[in-house]
Amino acid sequence: MDFAALNPITQAFLACLFTWGMTALGAALVFLTKDFSKKMLDVMLGFAAGVMIAASYWSLLAPAIDMSEHLGHWSFVPAAIGFMLGAVFLRVIDMYLPHLHLNAPMSEAEGVHTNWQRSTLLVIAITLHNIPEGLAVGVAFGAAASGLESASLAGAIALAIGIGIQNFPEGTAVSVPLRRDGMSRAKAFWYGQLSGMVEPVSAVIGAAAVYFAQPILPYALAFAAGAMIFVSVEEVIPESQSSGNGDLATMGLMLGFTVMMTLDVALG
Repeated sequence: MDFAALNPITQAFLACLFTWGMTALGAALVFLTKDFSKKMLDVMLGFAAGVMIAASYWSLLAPAIDMSEHLGHWSFVPAAIGFMLGAVFLRVIDMYLPHLHLNAPMSEAEGVHTNWQRSTLLVIAITLHNIPEGLAVGVAFGAAASGLESASLAGAIALAIGIGIQNFPEGTAVSVPLRRDGMSRAKAFWYGQLSGMVEPVSAVIGAAAVYFAQPILPYALAFAAGAMIFVSVEEVIPESQSSGNGDLATMGLMLGFTVMMTLDVALG
């Protein structure tokens, strides 16, 4: 199969099957251990945040600005608008959709009041992380198909690889705590990988949107970047710093940023 010859929507779908698979692989660690080093988990979450922040600039914002260079001094406008819209979109979802952050007691559940179980609320929280990630991958493949010099298929693949790498700890971050709370290994794994299912769906939506409406491309790239930065700062980074392992989590973030930057520059 010639991946490069495929429709960008199909490319995005296949790429996010990979990222979903990485989520499932991380969740599968629950079959090896009931417990997991909290220090290591915080480093992994920091790494995930670093990847998301680097991807937001190198793979999304920078191409969005390049695509708007015809606006001259105003080339930042589409990126700025899209970036803020992405953050506002995630903020609204965060306000109303019931979810629970990792390591938080049920009394600190966010969104509208509900009687849903802790496991459900945890999965929803991680799913919130994965929506912008899937959108980012989809938009990147749609951009690559547009023929613009600032967006390439190699860059979109690099982004999918980076998102896949950082999905590994996210799967672990759901399944291991659930197993620690007494849930069976199979059920903890199921919930851990479940959060990644949204990525192929959101990737298809993102790719289709920019493929059929190319004028929105810089806005869409920046939208995905804003959503990912919001998730990183509002959820992933605080979770990685909540257990007294802040220095280690920060070094994990620096490593994640470096890995994603390297992938994007080397492959893109």
